[in-house]
Amino acid sequence: MTMHRDYQGAKMGMWIFLFTEILLFGGLFVLYSVTLGRYPTEFHEASKLLDVTLGTTNTVVLITSSLFAALSVVGLQRGDRKLAQGFMAATLVLACCFLVIKYFEWSHKIHAGIYPGGETLIQWAPGKQAFFALYYTMTGLHGLHVIIGMGVFLWVWTRIVAGTCTPEHFVALENAGLYWHLVDLIWIYLFPLYYLIT
Repeated sequence: MTMHRDYQGAKMGMWIFLFTEILLFGGLFVLYSVTLGRYPTEFHEASKLLDVTLGTTNTVVLITSSLFAALSVVGLQRGDRKLAQGFMAATLVLACCFLVIKYFEWSHKIHAGIYPGGETLIQWAPGKQAFFALYYTMTGLHGLHVIIGMGVFLWVWTRIVAGTCTPEHFVALENAGLYWHLVDLIWIYLFPLYYLIT
Protein backbone atom coordinates (compact mmCIF):
# COMPACT_ATOMS: atom_id res chain seq x y z
CA MET A 1 0.00 0.00 0.00
CA THR A 2 1.49 3.35 -1.05
CA MET A 3 0.89 6.55 0.87
CA HIS A 4 -0.69 9.41 -1.06
CA ARG A 5 1.51 12.52 -0.98
CA ASP A 6 0.19 15.79 -2.34
CA TYR A 7 3.32 17.94 -2.32
CA GLN A 8 1.91 20.77 -4.38
CA GLY A 9 -1.13 20.89 -2.12
CA ALA A 10 1.10 20.93 0.98
CA LYS A 11 3.18 23.78 -0.42
CA MET A 12 0.11 25.73 -1.50
CA GLY A 13 -1.46 25.22 1.92
CA MET A 14 1.66 26.58 3.60
CA TRP A 15 1.74 29.66 1.35
CA ILE A 16 -1.93 30.35 2.12
CA PHE A 17 -1.21 30.00 5.83
CA LEU A 18 1.78 32.34 5.56
CA PHE A 19 -0.44 34.86 3.78
CA THR A 20 -2.87 34.85 6.72
CA GLU A 21 0.08 35.45 9.05
CA ILE A 22 1.14 38.41 6.93
CA LEU A 23 -2.40 39.79 7.19
CA LEU A 24 -2.29 39.41 10.97
CA PHE A 25 0.99 41.25 11.43
CA GLY A 26 0.16 43.63 8.60
CA GLY A 27 -2.85 44.85 10.57
CA LEU A 28 -0.65 45.39 13.61
CA PHE A 29 1.90 47.28 11.52
CA VAL A 30 -0.88 49.55 10.24
CA LEU A 31 -2.02 50.15 13.83
CA TYR A 32 1.57 50.94 14.77
CA SER A 33 1.90 53.44 11.90
CA VAL A 34 -1.33 55.22 12.82
CA THR A 35 -0.34 55.43 16.49
CA LEU A 36 3.17 56.61 15.61
CA GLY A 37 1.66 59.38 13.49
CA ARG A 38 -0.37 60.47 16.48
CA TYR A 39 2.45 60.32 19.05
CA PRO A 40 5.76 60.73 17.18
CA THR A 41 7.62 62.45 20.03
CA GLU A 42 6.44 60.00 22.69
CA PHE A 43 7.35 57.01 20.51
CA HIS A 44 10.83 58.42 19.97
CA GLU A 45 11.32 58.95 23.71
CA ALA A 46 9.95 55.50 24.59
CA SER A 47 12.18 53.83 21.99
CA LYS A 48 15.25 55.15 23.83
CA LEU A 49 14.27 52.97 26.80
CA LEU A 50 14.79 49.80 24.75
CA ASP A 51 18.21 48.13 24.63
CA VAL A 52 19.49 48.47 21.05
CA THR A 53 22.37 46.07 21.78
CA LEU A 54 20.00 43.29 22.81
CA GLY A 55 17.73 44.03 19.86
CA THR A 56 20.66 43.93 17.43
CA THR A 57 21.96 40.72 18.96
CA ASN A 58 18.56 39.09 18.58
CA THR A 59 18.41 40.23 14.97
CA VAL A 60 21.76 38.58 14.19
CA VAL A 61 20.72 35.45 16.10
CA LEU A 62 17.46 35.11 14.17
CA ILE A 63 19.00 35.81 10.75
CA THR A 64 21.67 33.18 11.45
CA SER A 65 19.03 30.69 12.56
CA SER A 66 17.16 31.30 9.31
CA LEU A 67 20.35 30.49 7.39
CA PHE A 68 20.72 27.25 9.34
CA ALA A 69 17.07 26.37 8.63
CA ALA A 70 17.72 26.78 4.90
CA LEU A 71 20.90 24.69 5.13
CA SER A 72 18.99 21.91 6.87
CA VAL A 73 16.70 21.66 3.83
CA VAL A 74 19.72 21.57 1.52
CA GLY A 75 21.34 18.89 3.67
CA LEU A 76 18.28 16.64 3.52
CA GLN A 77 17.89 17.20 -0.23
CA ARG A 78 21.46 15.98 -0.66
CA GLY A 79 20.69 12.84 1.29
CA ASP A 80 22.65 13.76 4.42
CA ARG A 81 20.18 13.23 7.23
CA LYS A 82 22.74 13.91 9.98
CA LEU A 83 23.73 17.23 8.40
CA ALA A 84 20.08 18.26 8.14
CA GLN A 85 19.49 17.37 11.78
CA GLY A 86 22.66 19.20 12.80
CA PHE A 87 21.48 22.42 11.16
CA MET A 88 18.02 21.93 12.65
CA ALA A 89 19.61 21.59 16.10
CA ALA A 90 21.59 24.79 15.49
CA THR A 91 18.37 26.54 14.48
CA LEU A 92 16.67 25.42 17.69
CA VAL A 93 19.62 26.48 19.86
CA LEU A 94 19.59 29.96 18.32
CA ALA A 95 15.81 30.15 18.73
CA CYS A 96 16.30 29.42 22.44
CA CYS A 97 18.96 32.15 22.59
CA PHE A 98 16.50 34.59 21.02
CA LEU A 99 13.83 33.76 23.61
CA VAL A 100 16.27 33.95 26.53
CA ILE A 101 17.46 37.41 25.44
CA LYS A 102 13.86 38.54 25.01
CA TYR A 103 13.00 37.13 28.45
CA PHE A 104 15.73 39.18 30.14
CA GLU A 105 14.72 42.26 28.18
CA TRP A 106 11.07 41.89 29.13
CA SER A 107 11.78 40.99 32.77
CA HIS A 108 13.96 44.09 33.20
CA LYS A 109 11.14 46.32 31.92
CA ILE A 110 8.47 44.55 33.95
CA HIS A 111 10.58 44.74 37.12
CA ALA A 112 10.82 48.50 36.55
CA GLY A 113 7.03 48.75 36.25
CA ILE A 114 7.18 49.46 32.51
CA TYR A 115 4.34 47.30 31.27
CA PRO A 116 0.65 47.94 30.50
CA GLY A 117 -0.96 48.80 33.82
CA GLY A 118 2.41 48.94 35.58
CA GLU A 119 2.94 51.48 38.34
CA THR A 120 5.59 53.32 36.35
CA LEU A 121 4.07 53.22 32.87
CA ILE A 122 0.62 54.29 34.05
CA GLN A 123 2.08 57.64 35.14
CA TRP A 124 3.57 58.37 31.72
CA ALA A 125 2.04 60.17 28.73
CA PRO A 126 -0.57 58.27 26.67
CA GLY A 127 1.84 58.06 23.72
CA LYS A 128 4.43 56.16 25.74
CA GLN A 129 1.75 53.88 27.12
CA ALA A 130 0.58 53.16 23.58
CA PHE A 131 4.17 52.44 22.49
CA PHE A 132 4.73 49.81 25.16
CA ALA A 133 1.26 48.30 24.70
CA LEU A 134 2.10 47.72 21.05
CA TYR A 135 5.65 46.64 21.89
CA TYR A 136 4.50 43.89 24.24
CA THR A 137 1.69 42.81 21.93
CA MET A 138 3.77 42.56 18.78
CA THR A 139 6.99 41.18 20.24
CA GLY A 140 4.98 38.80 22.41
CA LEU A 141 3.02 37.52 19.43
CA HIS A 142 6.27 37.17 17.52
CA GLY A 143 7.79 35.25 20.43
CA LEU A 144 4.82 32.89 20.37
CA HIS A 145 5.51 32.26 16.68
CA VAL A 146 9.13 31.46 17.53
CA ILE A 147 7.96 28.85 20.04
CA ILE A 148 5.53 27.37 17.49
CA GLY A 149 8.31 27.26 14.91
CA MET A 150 10.52 25.36 17.33
CA GLY A 151 7.72 22.88 17.88
CA VAL A 152 7.32 22.41 14.13
CA PHE A 153 11.05 21.71 13.72
CA LEU A 154 10.94 19.19 16.56
CA TRP A 155 8.00 17.47 14.86
CA VAL A 156 9.90 17.36 11.56
CA TRP A 157 12.87 15.93 13.45
CA THR A 158 10.70 12.98 14.55
CA ARG A 159 9.57 12.53 10.94
CA ILE A 160 13.20 12.33 9.80
CA VAL A 161 13.98 9.77 12.50
CA ALA A 162 10.87 7.79 11.53
CA GLY A 163 11.94 7.84 7.89
CA THR A 164 8.87 9.66 6.54
CA CYS A 165 10.75 12.91 5.85
CA THR A 166 13.45 11.90 3.39
CA PRO A 167 15.55 13.33 0.53
CA GLU A 168 12.72 12.32 -1.81
CA HIS A 169 9.91 13.53 0.45
CA PHE A 170 11.17 16.66 2.22
CA VAL A 171 8.15 18.97 1.96
CA ALA A 172 7.60 18.92 5.75
CA LEU A 173 11.08 20.33 6.39
CA GLU A 174 10.74 22.75 3.49
CA ASN A 175 7.48 24.12 4.90
CA ALA A 176 9.02 24.40 8.37
CA GLY A 177 11.83 26.42 6.81
CA LEU A 178 9.35 28.71 5.03
CA TYR A 179 7.54 29.35 8.30
CA TRP A 180 10.83 30.12 10.03
CA HIS A 181 11.83 32.57 7.30
CA LEU A 182 8.55 34.43 7.87
CA VAL A 183 9.27 34.60 11.62
CA ASP A 184 12.69 36.02 10.75
CA LEU A 185 11.22 38.53 8.29
CA ILE A 186 8.68 39.80 10.81
CA TRP A 187 11.44 40.47 13.34
CA ILE A 188 13.47 42.34 10.70
CA TYR A 189 10.52 44.75 10.51
CA LEU A 190 9.90 44.87 14.27
CA PHE A 191 13.50 45.67 15.15
CA PRO A 192 13.83 49.05 13.40
CA LEU A 193 10.23 50.06 14.18
CA TYR A 194 10.78 49.76 17.93
CA TYR A 195 14.51 50.05 18.53
CA LEU A 196 15.66 52.51 15.87
CA ILE A 197 12.99 55.23 15.82
CA THR A 198 14.62 58.53 14.82
